[in-house]
Amino acid sequence: MAYDPVRPPKLSDAIVKQIEGLILEGTLRPGERLPPERELARRLDVSRPSLREALQKLEERGLVETRQGGGTYVAAVLNPTFTDPLVDLFHRHPDTAYDLIEFRQALETIGAYHAALRATDTDREILRRRFEAIEHAHEEGDPVAEAEADAEFHLSIAEAAHNVVLLHIMRGLFDLLRRGILSSREKLYTRPGVRDTLIHHHRELYETIVRGDARAARRAASDHLAFVEETLRQIDRESQREERSRRRLERMGG
Repeated sequence: MAYDPVRPPKLSDAIVKQIEGLILEGTLRPGERLPPERELARRLDVSRPSLREALQKLEERGLVETRQGGGTYVAAVLNPTFTDPLVDLFHRHPDTAYDLIEFRQALETIGAYHAALRATDTDREILRRRFEAIEHAHEEGDPVAEAEADAEFHLSIAEAAHNVVLLHIMRGLFDLLRRGILSSREKLYTRPGVRDTLIHHHRELYETIVRGDARAARRAASDHLAFVEETLRQIDRESQREERSRRRLERMGG
């Protein structure tokens, strides 16, 4: 029987594999700039010619790009197709908010379930910091900062689920998610007590994940989004009734 000689992998291919892994797991984000060549070669403990060869291969695969003015970046093409014009279109048509909530129900309940099962100590520390950011913005009465912290918190749950497909979908949705949360909160905050209810929901979601109760975490995520949807629908129905009443009053000359 003939045997082929075993050859060690080429150094540049090993570098490619490592950087691809960092992109896949979400450590390197779309649009993020890689460290300068000298620094990156030092961190990887490789020669600069081998690093250049690896970066060229990654660029050929469409995973990184060199921009005018210098610097190598993770390619933004890794984001799903929720482009700025599409996000703006959704924002101009508020009825799509319910479609987003429905979609989030599918993704985030799964994410919360798996985060409770798979979160590492580091994930739990990240979640703690994200939740504290929500609490701080809540105490300061800053709705924009609270919406930003809210979106980051939900993204951190996706990270803690350790499912790379879910993670990249959630990252691609991030701007849509952030703007959707901000828009929803503008309506929700017109209801007394809703802000306190939302912070309670996030605390429950955080605590169930941290203690590893997967079923409770999934239920907490579902209950939170169901509350948001139902409250928004109630507000919309009341607004429609008020609009009809106003038109009748105008016809009376009032």
